[in-house]
Amino acid sequence: MICPKGKGFTAAYESIDGIEVYRHRMWEAASKYGYFLEYLAALFFEFLLAIKVFFRSRYSILQACNPPDTIFLIGLLMRPLGVRFIFDQHDPSPELFEAKFGNAGHLLHKLTRFFERCSFRLATVCIVTNESFRDIAITRGGKRAEDVFLVRNCPDLSAFGKSETRAGEKRGKEGLVVAYVGFMGTQDGVDLLLDSIEDIVKRQNRRDTHFLLIGGGTILPSLIAAAQEKGIKDFVTFTGQVAHDEVVRYLAGADIGVSPDPKNSLNDILTMVKLFEYMASGLPMVLFDMKEGRRSAGAAALYAVPNDPVDFANQIATLLDSEPLRRQLGECGLGMVRDGLNWENEKQSLLNAYEAALSPACAVTTQ
Repeated sequence: MICPKGKGFTAAYESIDGIEVYRHRMWEAASKYGYFLEYLAALFFEFLLAIKVFFRSRYSILQACNPPDTIFLIGLLMRPLGVRFIFDQHDPSPELFEAKFGNAGHLLHKLTRFFERCSFRLATVCIVTNESFRDIAITRGGKRAEDVFLVRNCPDLSAFGKSETRAGEKRGKEGLVVAYVGFMGTQDGVDLLLDSIEDIVKRQNRRDTHFLLIGGGTILPSLIAAAQEKGIKDFVTFTGQVAHDEVVRYLAGADIGVSPDPKNSLNDILTMVKLFEYMASGLPMVLFDMKEGRRSAGAAALYAVPNDPVDFANQIATLLDSEPLRRQLGECGLGMVRDGLNWENEKQSLLNAYEAALSPACAVTTQ
């Protein structure tokens, strides 16, 4: 595993459960050109580490989890050494650029399209996280359907359990806890969630609910300041970035999970990992009505009018006021995860992708 360093994960090398992890330095950018420099520096360090690891282990496959889509360049340089390339598309970079900057005609946006095409073209097989991404790989990427493998980012059920409630997760607050889990960037809708919280606290005059916002990100300081300005800081706790086992314990003490990601060309086709984590924790959910969100959550969630924080607040209030409805939706989601949307089932698709990539029929040649 080659990845950036982060909070709590600063070792340049360590072995975790038998997996060797190599980390490089990086910083989090927030502007168009900042991202360009961030990705350029990351690519340089990742290439050096890819060479270092190859001569230590002689690996056969380089799997690139995007964004960015520039890692194909490392895959291209490794081809003469017999390494096969798997493109693991977590986010479609052109839509991600539009969601962040709204400038579809920008030179950097055109580069994201070009890099995406190169990644698909070089890939022996592709891994995608949902049906919308599968369509992109086949239509925009020109991949054969049999070379595209659907591997959902489903939870490992062994890591979740209501019995592991984190002590003090309600921070001394009485009443119910509404939890948000995820990165906090410009495209993640946490600002809309704060608008919803303000509506719940001020217009609906509720004092029986605490909001737990779990995660870090580029706009976390501005969100903390916004909560102060809105006069809702006493009802909101920002945890900052925490380890995944901490996330599990926080969710074990929550009553509702929320996904305020706004509807746009990116989020409409994204599968939010947080939804599966809420479902594995038995939490009812509120999210804006979007295509892949409905495919994932189904009857385990209430859906608000896209990008309307007042309606989002109303849907949260509906769950706050009905313990039977919370239990019904929570049990529905937990049942969906137990019946199939879990890593025990999905990992077979990943194994199938590797088997296909290593087969003699998939020689290391471009299409």
